Amino acid sequence: MRSTLVSALSGLALFAVCAAGVAAPVDTRDGVLANASGMTLYVFDKDVAGSGKSACNGDCAAKWPPLAAAAADSAHGDYGIVVRDDGSRQWTYKGKPLYLWFKDKQPGDKTGDGVNNVWHAARP
Repeated sequence: MRSTLVSALSGLALFAVCAAGVAAPVDTRDGVLANASGMTLYVFDKDVAGSGKSACNGDCAAKWPPLAAAAADSAHGDYGIVVRDDGSRQWTYKGKPLYLWFKDKQPGDKTGDGVNNVWHAARP
């Protein structure tokens, strides 16, 4: 009976984790945050931490694609989600939206770090 109860509770816990959505698809590589494919993530000085907004839209977002969050994803710990001007969802780290850089071609590239003195590799 006890093992049946433990199995049932374990199954419910797994279901609750799955139903809560996916945690941020972020890892740390070489001292910076990276997406699930190993591409460097960036933060933008014009974004105000905790404002719930991204200051990079339109042409800016074409060069600096937002790290997209799915509708089922939910915030955990230092990672949050903001709704962009176009209605899409974007991951944040400590309140700052996370972006990729269109000129980075391979995992580990950091060519966007320091662009215009306002873009920086996101660091844990």
